[in-house]
Amino acid sequence: VQLGEFGGGLVQPGGSLRLSCAASGFTFGTYDMTWVRQAPGKGPEWVSGITSGGVAPYYPDSVKGRFTISRDNAKNTLYLQMNSLTPEGTGVYYCKKPRTTSMWLGGYDKWGKGTQSTVSA
Repeated sequence: VQLGEFGGGLVQPGGSLRLSCAASGFTFGTYDMTWVRQAPGKGPEWVSGITSGGVAPYYPDSVKGRFTISRDNAKNTLYLQMNSLTPEGTGVYYCKKPRTTSMWLGGYDKWGKGTQSTVSA
């Protein structure tokens, strides 16, 4: 199983970034997937999740209306579009594969090296 995140960078407040996660080594289209942010000095924060078929996305209130998660199962790729970014959006973003096919059960067992996103003027 391999997950590789990319697309991070430096952006000014109010800007946008689109993150991607390339997956391989498992049947991507049968697993819910999530994005988790690790901010400096803080614990991991779940920022979005999506069901295996891509029909139902989930967001915490902190990013709802600004972040959009999506997936292309034919390309084994997960995306995160982040708009109206604030400095609180700074951190390393990981796409995480759940231990079971459901993002709500059993935690995560695989993630990539992450991609750094920095929001600063």
